[in-house]
Amino acid sequence: MKVGKRTKVRAIVYQTFHRPARTEGDVIKLMVDAIANIKPICKVEKVRVASTIYDVPGIVARDRQQTLAIRWILEATFKRRISYGISLEKCSFDEILDAYRKRGISRKKRENLHGLASANRSFAHFKWW
Repeated sequence: MKVGKRTKVRAIVYQTFHRPARTEGDVIKLMVDAIANIKPICKVEKVRVASTIYDVPGIVARDRQQTLAIRWILEATFKRRISYGISLEKCSFDEILDAYRKRGISRKKRENLHGLASANRSFAHFKWW
């Protein structure tokens, strides 16, 4: 909810959760598994050492993992809506289903982040905090 239209957002969320109830079955299990498939394990932070900036990989806290996963699913939903021009509840349902099946825009974002952290693991010794 960005602008404050709570009733509209609530209706979209209910319609989004109503769709998998008709097709997939258990909505809660589907949502939990989708978020678990999107959660990032590692992150990359920029650290300045001797006037050079390095991308240093680190571990993401559990509560932050869930927050990032939900945020990425919402961002992917809005990207999907702009690309295809269809309803927000259909886009969010498709993105949650893709996250459950380990596909989609949000899963690609997670894989890109893990690839970046893996490529920069030689700079992990610069993490001193």
